[in-house]
Amino acid sequence: MLKQKTLKDSFSLSGKGLHTGLDLTVTFNPAPDNHGYKIQRIDVEGQPTIDAVADNVIETTRGTVLSKNGVKVSTVEHGMAALYALGIDNCLIQVNGPEFPILDGSAQYYVQEIERVGTVEQNAVKDFYIIKSKIEFRDESTGSSIIVLPDENFSLNVLVSYDSTIIPNQFATLEDMHKFKDEVAASRTFVFVREIEPLLSAGLIKGGDLDNAIVIYERKMSQENFDQLADVMGVPHMDANELGYINHKPLVWPNECARHKLLDVIGDLALIGKPIKGRIIATRPGHTINNKFARQMRKEIRLHEIQAPSYDCNRAPIMDVNRIRELLPHRYPFQLVDKVIEIGANYIVGVKNITANEPFFQGHFPQEPVMPGVLQIEAMAQVGGLLVLNSVDEPERYSTYFMKIDGVKFRQKVVPGDTLIFRVELLAPIRRGISTMKGYAFVGEKVVCEAEFMAQIVKNK
Repeated sequence: MLKQKTLKDSFSLSGKGLHTGLDLTVTFNPAPDNHGYKIQRIDVEGQPTIDAVADNVIETTRGTVLSKNGVKVSTVEHGMAALYALGIDNCLIQVNGPEFPILDGSAQYYVQEIERVGTVEQNAVKDFYIIKSKIEFRDESTGSSIIVLPDENFSLNVLVSYDSTIIPNQFATLEDMHKFKDEVAASRTFVFVREIEPLLSAGLIKGGDLDNAIVIYERKMSQENFDQLADVMGVPHMDANELGYINHKPLVWPNECARHKLLDVIGDLALIGKPIKGRIIATRPGHTINNKFARQMRKEIRLHEIQAPSYDCNRAPIMDVNRIRELLPHRYPFQLVDKVIEIGANYIVGVKNITANEPFFQGHFPQEPVMPGVLQIEAMAQVGGLLVLNSVDEPERYSTYFMKIDGVKFRQKVVPGDTLIFRVELLAPIRRGISTMKGYAFVGEKVVCEAEFMAQIVKNK
């Protein structure tokens, strides 16, 4: 089971802000377990902290702007993308102004610094949200869409389309986050010449230049207007009849613009607050739809805060019914675990198939068969007992006795034909033979009951 990660040491990067033109320094610091991403404005009285989550995004015009209690920080997406892609779960980011420095318009310097200082594994388990069915968000007015599909890892396909002869259509793909450094990180932000004047009029891109952005000239204008914009950009006058890229440095890849859009998608989805396992297909993405999708994902996660374990009935169990009989003293009609399908360092997943022939249905609501709640808890307790027994040598010589059960909740009926899937995990390390556990029982994706246990393991055979 993967553990959370943070930085091994702090690092700082300095440069000018893309929109403000200010000289800025941003510092990335290690943070404790379950801290997430937080951004601290150290130039503001009280040094307020903003949680870097999609719900705190207030503006997406030309970058992602976070705000809390009137304190803002913008252009965070490149730094967020680097943290997320390199598997950093917890980080405190301090900045001495209203935005992150733009650097060269990419994420490569963040990646280089993260690799230089290194990362450290933490105690908390990395809490993935696993995509189990298609989730889609569309913006009919722009033709933009983001779809996420089930996948074993996090991967992305991004398609961009512009009314432009220079980049009419491009796509970029990232199958493995380990390749982010080599295939995506160096892709730079870009802007069309026709957008520069409106952006300047809006008080933006005061720090923009050819060192931190790709400029695309794809619609002819008069030589006079083109010369005026060249003066604004601080570049020599050029022939207004020659369309193309205006760069100090050549493109890193022919589809660098699509790769940068992919980078932005990662940075904006990092604000979901939890790493996901799924394949993103983004068509004509931008910060606005990225944020709307991230907010939708946060709602999905709140609705399914406790996710059911994945159950593949074709996969051989880790413990079958015969092995369970060797470990547990229970026999018919009280052996209530059919198989164990997963065991981790501190958790276990067990299965109980509910059939119409269960003996308790003869007397428990025979006209409307319902599995007694106490037997659901007993089955959960047996799964927990197998977890505890798995921690000792010669488990056949031990028995597990439950000392206390708390916080029991029943949420839904369990009836014939249901398959109960139990996930039980240790709340603390086993000490002096005493263990505390939390268990959930699922039917499909729904939690049907939950409880906390205290148990004692005794060598008595």
